[in-house]
Amino acid sequence: MAVYTEVSLQQMNNLLSDFDLGRATALHGISGGIENTNYFVDIEKAGQTTRYVLTLFEEIAAEEVPFFVELGSWLAERGVPVSYAISDANGISLKQLCGKSAIIQPCYSGDHIKRKELTPNHCAQIGAMLARYHAAGSEFYMKRQAHRGVFWWRRESGRLASQIPAEDAQLLRSEVEAFDKLRESTKLPMGIIHGDLFHDNALFDDNQLTAVLDIYNAATAYLLFDLAIVANDWCIDADLKIDPAKEQALLRAYAEVRPFTPAERDAWAQLTRTAAMRFWLSRLEPWIEAQQGKASGKTLLNPDEYKQILQHRIETPSQLPVELG
Repeated sequence: MAVYTEVSLQQMNNLLSDFDLGRATALHGISGGIENTNYFVDIEKAGQTTRYVLTLFEEIAAEEVPFFVELGSWLAERGVPVSYAISDANGISLKQLCGKSAIIQPCYSGDHIKRKELTPNHCAQIGAMLARYHAAGSEFYMKRQAHRGVFWWRRESGRLASQIPAEDAQLLRSEVEAFDKLRESTKLPMGIIHGDLFHDNALFDDNQLTAVLDIYNAATAYLLFDLAIVANDWCIDADLKIDPAKEQALLRAYAEVRPFTPAERDAWAQLTRTAAMRFWLSRLEPWIEAQQGKASGKTLLNPDEYKQILQHRIETPSQLPVELG
């Protein structure tokens, strides 16, 4: 989350005139993140103040925003505690503010857990929650191709090949080819994935998971790929190697809600590598541009972290738990 667009109290209250929430008394910009503008909004009604979250979409095309608005409502209605858009008095939730698509969302209790403080219990909770998310989204009536999916990583790995060390270019190329082979030869369960469920996109209150945030990378893809993204972030230690206890807790809790298929067992090791490759590449792109003096104003994340995770996944492949599913 971040602040790219300044919003005044007057502008906020003009927006709130369509809602039955009350009057805004304070706006607090939320720092961090790289894609949207976010504010905490304190709204007073009948002498009581409630905090909400205002999101302005900075990068997502206007025609794509309804997918995320509908998905958030769909999941919330099915008991998945995700951030969702609140509807106004006329049942409309998607608004315009400062020339941007905007929504007002509930503010959930809890805080982010630092990666070094994550335990197998935290990993088990997010594993079960992700499986519930996948189950709830199984009949969602809309589909979306991932913004940074297979066609994107084919293109970008080739485009950046001449700008990175030859061994790095070869590693990217080999991983793209390995996924293509998997995709051609294996049928895996697909559905709506979160796509970005890093540890800082979840809230815990007294070590209990309260909410999953930032569903704006959701897309139609392999469900197991989503789980691999989570494992590569939630289950690594200080040396960027997988902590087996955390990963097994994650996988077992997920499988208790949605058992794995035989094809998924065969594909797991490769998908952990593909997930690492995807985030290495998405971090590498702006990193190279910054080195070339093409400042984007966005927060830069070190791509070497995911290169190291990829190398570890190649050297030490993991397996899905055999006694479940």
